[in-house]
Amino acid sequence: MKVVVVGAGIVGTSTAYHLACKGADVFLVDRKDEGQATAAGAGIVCPWLSKRRSVNWYRLARTGTRYYATLISQLEEDGETAVGYARIGALAVSRDSDELDAIEERARQKRKDAPEMGEISRLDAQEVQKLFPPLHEELSAVHITGAARVDGRLLSQALKRSARKRGVKECTGEAQLEVSGVGVTGVRVNGEKIRADAVVVAAGAWSAELLHPFQLKLPVEPQRGQIVHLRLPGTDTSRWPVVLPESSHYLLAFDDSRIVVGATREDGSGFDYRVTAGGLEEVFREALSVAPGLADGTVHDIRVGFRPMSLRRLPLIGAHPHIPGLVVATGMGPTGLTIGPYAGKLAAGLALGEEPEVDLEPFNPFRTGGQ
Repeated sequence: MKVVVVGAGIVGTSTAYHLACKGADVFLVDRKDEGQATAAGAGIVCPWLSKRRSVNWYRLARTGTRYYATLISQLEEDGETAVGYARIGALAVSRDSDELDAIEERARQKRKDAPEMGEISRLDAQEVQKLFPPLHEELSAVHITGAARVDGRLLSQALKRSARKRGVKECTGEAQLEVSGVGVTGVRVNGEKIRADAVVVAAGAWSAELLHPFQLKLPVEPQRGQIVHLRLPGTDTSRWPVVLPESSHYLLAFDDSRIVVGATREDGSGFDYRVTAGGLEEVFREALSVAPGLADGTVHDIRVGFRPMSLRRLPLIGAHPHIPGLVVATGMGPTGLTIGPYAGKLAAGLALGEEPEVDLEPFNPFRTGGQ
């Protein structure tokens, strides 16, 4: 079976990888737009402390988190060890003991069916600073050991390398969906037709563009996020945990003395790929209010990404009921690096006509009201 995957972010590369593992003939197409979410995303894998109330979202995010262990093991067997993934724990920080009580209670309830959370404990300000020294001296925390961080660029590159070993072909260009009376027939890229039995649209915030010519309205739009990477030269940050303040902002560290702080959530931004003074002011204000010790950090990189935000507030994963061979996987919003690798596995199965291992109806992009 021949399948074209449109979009080489984390969802698309995971889809191509899983299709190739199942023996499909795969073509991966990407336009290489500026602002792809995978390249800009922070990479926090910690759904258990989220305040989102959606049971469907949580179940998918929890399953996506669990799937990392399997995926990383498979990639390691394939010789791919530079995947940017590490379980380093997370600190939910606050000055308010009542707020921490509520967080701890929520965490302990979630742990009943999520043992992968690891250990849960309360830490005082001194213990918190030992784990993440730049933090404010008045912050206490709930600490969970099972949280992880992942570098989306490294993971998607590893998935692509492993996919290439299995024969996946790639090209750069703008894909145009080709549909006949019997269903999807492939895509046209750079004037050439690539025939296929199925097409997976995994182009992130740009996914809706591919469906417009067929009067299909995909409920997804871009949300701009501006994020800053700081460097603390000579500091070993490799085991510093993810930091989750009470706001939607966050801090997380990587191996190379690098701290990621962010990020803005700018609705209605369109694809305006700019770093703005207001965006940077917000990022730095929020970061330094939680971690004043970062004030002397070197600004290493500033990234802009367009999160694919589902207007239904749930990821969009499903096959079209009346256009055989058309599969969509997008709309992960700010949790693309939590759910994305698993979403790619699900999309690959749908493209091959397999019965999904989880109930995908809540995430169906084409259900009533979605067109």
